[in-house]
Amino acid sequence: MNSTVLAVLCSALVGYLLGSLSFAIIVSRIYAHDDVRNYGSHNAGMTNVLRVYGLGPAAATLLGDFGKGILAVFLGRLIFETLGVSGMDAGYIAGLAALLGHLFPLWFGFRGGKGVLTSIGIMMAVNPLVMGMILLLLIPFVLVVRIVSLASIIGAALYPILTYAMLVFQNKDPLWDTVFAVIFAALVIWMHRSNIKRLMNGTEKRLTLPKKEKK
Repeated sequence: MNSTVLAVLCSALVGYLLGSLSFAIIVSRIYAHDDVRNYGSHNAGMTNVLRVYGLGPAAATLLGDFGKGILAVFLGRLIFETLGVSGMDAGYIAGLAALLGHLFPLWFGFRGGKGVLTSIGIMMAVNPLVMGMILLLLIPFVLVVRIVSLASIIGAALYPILTYAMLVFQNKDPLWDTVFAVIFAALVIWMHRSNIKRLMNGTEKRLTLPKKEKK
């Protein structure tokens, strides 16, 4: 096995196993000795943790899911560097594997979240300028409209478009960055397909804090 294949396999494996650490589930089990997937939207994500358990557990979930995206990119690049492999961005390989781990976690019956926070962490690590621009647009949007799913879908759709535009503006080859960006966006949007139906029907819930935290 040559070093490039080994680097890709190791990066993908590390990324997937790290992504499989679903912090929404971990936090709910530590905080409430229960599984957040049993309540609310039944999704293993920060928004559902916020609705069910409150700000503290939601903040812990945010840090965990966001942080593992950044860590996956760092470890993927470290593996490639250690094995002396260059010519491709290992961050995308490890990041994509981490996202798949979050969506289909090995440790939790392959029932994970929708990948928004983990994707943000990955994209902040591989393309902080584009991801920063998207966050500057969408954070105020969420605060005003209070529909997290809509902001997530818009952000996912914008990411490959802005990635391509930025690379063309910088006179860089946009092909592989854009391909990976489209894959990430497609996965996140696909995981929001039930939200899209509710948005079209006008039944999607707005973000509200629980009156009393569940414990």
